[in-house]
Amino acid sequence: MKFKVDRLDVNIYPSNREMGQAAAKAIGDDLCTLLAQKKEVNVMFAAAPSQNTTLEALLDDGRIDWSRINAFHMDEYVGISIDRPQSFRNYLNTHIFSRKPFKSVNLIDADGPDAYKVAADYAKLLKEAGLDLIVLGIGETGHIAFNDPPDARFDEPLLAKVIELGEVSRMQQVHDGCFKTLEEVPKQAITVTIPAFVSASKLHCVVPGPTKCRAVRATLEDPVSEACPASVLRRHPDAHLYLDKDSAALLSVAKNLEA
Repeated sequence: MKFKVDRLDVNIYPSNREMGQAAAKAIGDDLCTLLAQKKEVNVMFAAAPSQNTTLEALLDDGRIDWSRINAFHMDEYVGISIDRPQSFRNYLNTHIFSRKPFKSVNLIDADGPDAYKVAADYAKLLKEAGLDLIVLGIGETGHIAFNDPPDARFDEPLLAKVIELGEVSRMQQVHDGCFKTLEEVPKQAITVTIPAFVSASKLHCVVPGPTKCRAVRATLEDPVSEACPASVLRRHPDAHLYLDKDSAALLSVAKNLEA
């Protein structure tokens, strides 16, 4: 099923795997178009189990010249080293960065001695580079990266910042299997902000699973507002949302999905 909500292109598939394959095909198409237009392309990736099927399919796309792609990511826990399995850098290195010959991989070193300087330096890097395409997800609070309500701002002046993680956002990491208990989840992170997301030329948002259905409904059916940060996708001129049957279950169109 395909439809639009404001400017946002929405695509619903029967399963996580079909969703991931379709998303990867569309991402690959856009990367090939960008690579035909530019010497180098700047791409940001989300790090979460929700992205597994998309990244697996994207790795199999033989059309993409990865040696001309500069990679970025969007968040990292403060104080967690890259060798920890919970590290988002670790996830991306494992699932894609170490598996393709990127021109560069630009990491948020959030275990450094000064997280605020790391955030400022990454913001400067993003401003200088510019983002062509972002592969992202939506969190259980409707957050993108770690931009959680009520602190998320559409008019945030910084492109990256240190934030305090809310309990729901931290609990999502338990639901994802990254941590065993809430107490283990760090309370601070560095995140790329919403203005950085909307600055990208193309957005591909991949959101499977039943734990995301409330956030998906809010993203598409509530007013566009900072109460659901992901709703800002509806204002972007080239944004695409990929759902599976579970994540779309609470949408008003769900009754039309095949059993």
